[in-house]
Amino acid sequence: MKNYVVDGHEDSLLPADAEWRLVWADEFDGKKGGKPDPDKWLYRTKFWGYNSKTYIKEEGVELDGKGNLLFKLVAKDGNYYSTQLQTGSNAFDYMVINGRNAISTFGERPFWPLEKLPKPTFMHRFGYYEVRCKLQKQPGWWSAFWLQSPSIGTTIDGKYSGIECDILECFDGPTKKVTSGLFLGGYAAECQRVARVEYFPENTSHDAFHRFGVEWNEDGYIFYCDGKKTATTTEVSSHVEQFILLSTECQGYRVGNLDKPSDELKQTVLPDEFVVDYVRVFDKI
Repeated sequence: MKNYVVDGHEDSLLPADAEWRLVWADEFDGKKGGKPDPDKWLYRTKFWGYNSKTYIKEEGVELDGKGNLLFKLVAKDGNYYSTQLQTGSNAFDYMVINGRNAISTFGERPFWPLEKLPKPTFMHRFGYYEVRCKLQKQPGWWSAFWLQSPSIGTTIDGKYSGIECDILECFDGPTKKVTSGLFLGGYAAECQRVARVEYFPENTSHDAFHRFGVEWNEDGYIFYCDGKKTATTTEVSSHVEQFILLSTECQGYRVGNLDKPSDELKQTVLPDEFVVDYVRVFDKI
């Protein structure tokens, strides 16, 4: 790996076998208490066709005035909330499940057309995607940096429909165990897991920040943590533009009673934060 200097900010760590140019970034500069740049980020508030109870907007995220974005776990009246940011939208979040168009033209239960998708702020294909961040400390909620396609699952071929690329997922804040890898073919019977690994990042400095990245090219993916390869695959590659997500999520609210937090989440000690220093995207020259 080699350093890529960004004036006034921490360096990036990029694969040394190529030359790179920066094509998109957010350094999260701004005054304390400021919010994410709306020209770069959208709030994700829907989950698979309904408005999620636990995804919130401004209250769960803010700038710290020192070049970082803070994702905060929020507790209110026995429930928990956090924020998801994205530069595009998943089509399956906008499925028609209940309400309008209850019967399709052909008398079948509809799933099409989708609701109108928000206009993306950034879509891209191939390159190197990197985040520098500090993981949360408490159990019961998780953090992630990932790439997604609006059309994932519309065919079982990820080359044409896109692939969920999880560059970082931390489901266990106290242990700092990290998961990365791919989901393709949608999320039902044809779902496949490729190059998914679990590991514990080394403590690289006293402040506990880490760099997570992926090189996505025409042939596959190479995953990195703090400049070291963690997984690689040439089995599959998405050839469609995808968007970026920076997200946190509270456990519970998906399985079983969708109105309840998990027992583990109820044990958290607040405050707790997922801290992001920067997000950068590079293209090979």
